[in-house]
Amino acid sequence: MNVIWIVADTFRRDCLGAYGNPVMRTPSLDALAAKSMRFDRHYIGGFPTMPTRADHSTGRFTMSFMGWEALPDDATTLAQMLADAGYHTAAVVDTPFYWRHGMNYDRGFHTFFTVQGQEGSATRVQGIGHHESRDVVAWWRKESDRNVAQTMTKAGDWLERHYKEDFFLYVDTWDPHEPWDAPPWYTELYMPEYDGEIVQPLYAHWQDEPGFTEAKVRKALATYRGEVTMVDSWVGGLLQKVENMGIAGRTMVIFTSDHGFYFGEHGGLFGKMTFAKRSDGSLFQHGDPESRWDFSPLYEELTTIPLLICHPDHAPGSYSGLTSVVDVMPTVLETLGQAVPAEVDGRSLLPIVKGENTVGREFNVSTIPFANPGEDVRSVDNIRRSLAAGIVTTVTTDEWALLYSADPGVSELYDLRSDPRQQLNVIHQNEAAARQLHGYLVRFMKETGVAPHLLEPRMDLRL
Repeated sequence: MNVIWIVADTFRRDCLGAYGNPVMRTPSLDALAAKSMRFDRHYIGGFPTMPTRADHSTGRFTMSFMGWEALPDDATTLAQMLADAGYHTAAVVDTPFYWRHGMNYDRGFHTFFTVQGQEGSATRVQGIGHHESRDVVAWWRKESDRNVAQTMTKAGDWLERHYKEDFFLYVDTWDPHEPWDAPPWYTELYMPEYDGEIVQPLYAHWQDEPGFTEAKVRKALATYRGEVTMVDSWVGGLLQKVENMGIAGRTMVIFTSDHGFYFGEHGGLFGKMTFAKRSDGSLFQHGDPESRWDFSPLYEELTTIPLLICHPDHAPGSYSGLTSVVDVMPTVLETLGQAVPAEVDGRSLLPIVKGENTVGREFNVSTIPFANPGEDVRSVDNIRRSLAAGIVTTVTTDEWALLYSADPGVSELYDLRSDPRQQLNVIHQNEAAARQLHGYLVRFMKETGVAPHLLEPRMDLRL
């Protein structure tokens, strides 16, 4: 058995037709879903970009012991284990940050291709700074020049040379991450009158920017949806090549993401984190070295992500139990007949793929790597910023979602069964449930080795 693991950054679960969105045009991934086990409550662990990749690579809840940083020297990666087991390991990525500044996320891959053009997305739109990606983008002339197109094409090119071998191929595209600049015909599927404007997200409530309008957010959503459809098209090309090569019958295909995005939900949030305001009330901008992070809640639009696992030997279906991002790595190991190391936090999903009646997780934890107010964190485009407020950690069960902050009076609780869009904070009416979920968080932090200076401030639920 071989494995192809495809990651598309910032891909909201509810923007995939297979998850019930009647507006989205995602025929390739919908076709994959029809042959897959579709996981309906699959949650992120670490947040955002590189913490998720660390979770993918190690199968561990890395937000408990590292931030957005290089993989520790003692961390053994999935690619390393499979390479040692005799698999040809390869990766094709256009998501930046994998290897620069000693990040070491290429560890274990025999072959590691990078496609330029994505780095500095905010910089590229605003014309600030100098990145080689701006030179690359300046030469784009056609759709096949786009990053997702090049990444999926290079992955297919690699398969042409190695499809008869035992392999593990990891393919990671930053699309549909902003800037949402797919060819205009994709956006016109969702906004026929599209005028070509590329809208940069504010990472704030859109109402806080003078002159910004809800119509701009709707335009941004249309451009995002267009980029989702472009991703679907090029992923579909790679999957068709797998079929054409005759290897679909011995290849497990995984499709997932790292987090979602806000397009005006929850009072106008537009981004995935929230900038603090300047003393005069104005918003910080991308690239501003003085910018800080304010209260940044992790609602379902961010924490739930798609997960499709297509195993050629097992029937398709859907699963509604709680699963976590760390569960995918041990699933690959078990599928390929490899032992799962004791330090791995994830649980193999292969029994679920096989159709066995398996109970989901009791709870899931999603968070920016643990840090305290005033500390600096790297998050969003690898820029170091300080925390003006406590980070929000979301604890999710079958019924509840607790958005926990150590800051007094800030935590929120939602009943997901009656209020799946999280419109009504019921923490004061359900204090017992909130304390139970907070207890899960404390247990999680202790079990995953969170440092005492980070654990101590989170020992209490301050309503």
